[in-house]
Amino acid sequence: MNMQGTIRLIRFLLWLIVILPGKSIPLTAQDIPHGLLTDLIAHTDKVYINGYPSTLTLENVTEAIEPVQYIEIQSSYPSFSWMVPGEGNGTYQTAYHIIVSDSREKALKKEGNVWDSGRVESNQSVSIICGGQGLKPQTNYFWRVRVFTNAASEPGWSDIKAFRTASRLSDYASACEMQVKTPEYPQEILFTKDGARLFDFGKDAFSQLRISLTSKTGRDSVQVRLGEFLSEDSVLTTLPGSSIRMQEYTVPLMKGRHTYQVKIRKDKRNTGDAAIQMKGHIGEVLPFRYVAVYNYSHPLTCMDVTRESVHVPFDETSAFFHCNNDTLNQIWDLCKYTMKATSFTGIYIDGDRERIPYEADVFINQLGHYCTDRSYAMARHSWEYLLDHPTWPTEWILQGVILAWNDYMYTGDARSLKANYTILKHRTLSALKGSNGLITTTTGLQTPEFSKSIRFNGQIRDIVDWPNRPGIFGKGMPGEADGFVFTDYNAVTNAWHYETLKIMAKIAAVTGHEEEVKYFEEEALKVRKTYNKLFFNKKSGLYCDGDTTRHASLHTNMFAVDFGLVPSKYISGINDFIVSRGMACSVYGSQFLMDALYDMGNEQHALSLLTDTSDRSWYNMIRVGSTITLEAWDNKYKPNQDWNHAWGAVPANIIMRRLVGVEPLSPGFETVRIHPQIGHLTNVEARIPTIRGTIKLKIDKGEIYKLSLTLPANMKGEVYIPLKEIHIKGKDRQAGKIVSKNGCKYLYIPNVSAGTWHFEI
Repeated sequence: MNMQGTIRLIRFLLWLIVILPGKSIPLTAQDIPHGLLTDLIAHTDKVYINGYPSTLTLENVTEAIEPVQYIEIQSSYPSFSWMVPGEGNGTYQTAYHIIVSDSREKALKKEGNVWDSGRVESNQSVSIICGGQGLKPQTNYFWRVRVFTNAASEPGWSDIKAFRTASRLSDYASACEMQVKTPEYPQEILFTKDGARLFDFGKDAFSQLRISLTSKTGRDSVQVRLGEFLSEDSVLTTLPGSSIRMQEYTVPLMKGRHTYQVKIRKDKRNTGDAAIQMKGHIGEVLPFRYVAVYNYSHPLTCMDVTRESVHVPFDETSAFFHCNNDTLNQIWDLCKYTMKATSFTGIYIDGDRERIPYEADVFINQLGHYCTDRSYAMARHSWEYLLDHPTWPTEWILQGVILAWNDYMYTGDARSLKANYTILKHRTLSALKGSNGLITTTTGLQTPEFSKSIRFNGQIRDIVDWPNRPGIFGKGMPGEADGFVFTDYNAVTNAWHYETLKIMAKIAAVTGHEEEVKYFEEEALKVRKTYNKLFFNKKSGLYCDGDTTRHASLHTNMFAVDFGLVPSKYISGINDFIVSRGMACSVYGSQFLMDALYDMGNEQHALSLLTDTSDRSWYNMIRVGSTITLEAWDNKYKPNQDWNHAWGAVPANIIMRRLVGVEPLSPGFETVRIHPQIGHLTNVEARIPTIRGTIKLKIDKGEIYKLSLTLPANMKGEVYIPLKEIHIKGKDRQAGKIVSKNGCKYLYIPNVSAGTWHFEI
């Protein structure tokens, strides 16, 4: 097609696009900022008693005779964030005014005796750092904000948000979410073949149990069994060698009717020194779905059996996804619930077997939590914890840099980047560079000084995937690294290294280390050049696993795609190879496989893997009976696996980030990319939480492609609409090139403002 033909085609396509504005609702004086966060936490004003919200306020906590709990703000200069009011199209903030007071009365009178920002001409609505002389320890504070927008003539003040500072403060320290309890009752009562009454709560949860029982004599006892797995003959049990949980307790009864608290026993392995301990006001928990009661002859109803599940506050309505594929809907529900259920320690952990934070678990948990709730403090607390408590895999040390950048992009809060700049720089592992400019962990470069620089006691080693070699969990057991061949210079490890260098250049710019921006950029370019020279096999058109092997694994090639190491001319061949390997990686590795497929524009194959029903699929987790994602695809691939492992919940973020296509383009979602890749789905509806508010999206794909989009106030977006084919009067016509992205064609619509919009082709 010549240039004039291309121009005519573009004009024709633009004519086909109809952009219909949604109903504009003007702001009134009653519209006020909402969704206030103090140091990224919403419920700083709540006082809890043993895991339950109480009627107490921060002002009268001293009246309680029982122990109380509340969020403690650790920073002398906390950050403030809010959602800008207004649903009209094009609404944005032009200025803000914050006051901080040391009493509710002063805040009501709008007296900012601690800090008064005055009117600040700015569109910034996230991560405003408290000014003034710094806050005092163990003190209650009250803040509120009013915002000026282009759509409201008279700004209203927000409700008052209270918080209390900790006994020790620093200029910056992250706050921790509160662990809470939710009472739950069984959904049904069954009878097992071994004579028990079985109470099914419908879903697994990290919990405690209270049960009401009756005894005529006070000399009898009841056996109570708690567990996650129901065998084929309907007996509550566990599997040999696995970490699927089941515990049994004897409850000695008192005469009459009483309610008994089952005291959960500690497990030696998951309560050791490296494990995250349960808080005293919560107590020990056990993951269980079922309760079996033996040796009890009196009536029992669902109201007699109460499970207290433990988690951090989680808004079930914050995120939503539904499509015309029921398998994918079930997988979304599984993964979304996993985010809530596995938050029971207040920090992301690997599962119940160890209860230890690992960077890879935090990586997947972080993104999944962002996509299922407007919640950010637990993710920050988790990855900052790992800066001081790193784990042994090389790639996971490197992940610390990416965890930090994800945090910044989703929150807009750069304080943690500034506070941890030095350790993040060390975690690029540049100290392990060999003579060829790539990093290696096996050639004697891991000195005591190096270990100290990354705060690790010992030597790190490459992992690629887990389990990474056949036979680790028994003779004949396969590994999950697609036969990866380990060499001194590992292609996967160096792909991660390249990504950290690129990100550190951005972090250096954000944190004011301008002199180091160029250094990291140049180092990244050197690695990219050497990587392609050393690892790419021109004959096969694939990347090899290392410097002394020609073996090409799925992992090496998908990570090269993920981190932008592949020149565009090689993408097609690598895409074909990746597709040919199927799901030849673990549930952890699937994160990067799915990202690679969407990066290459292969949404059809990505969707086929998301909805697959083989034993290496997310649907298999549902089929085997788990309601929280598994540590591995199936028990046969990792016999000692947990049934409550959040790194198996990759679809929680992949569905929202890549299939629905919503990701931040700039920090704190000031701008957002909307790039749906829904494959052969015909209907998709989603709500995606962000720190600025909820994004709503609906797609109906037929002869007319319809995309309805709502962006919250004070946000802008760029939208990509697929142009693979346009249907006109029943005849297919090729779309031609409007914008080429990942090898596919799209109509690109920049600068979509806040509000509701309807796009039709």
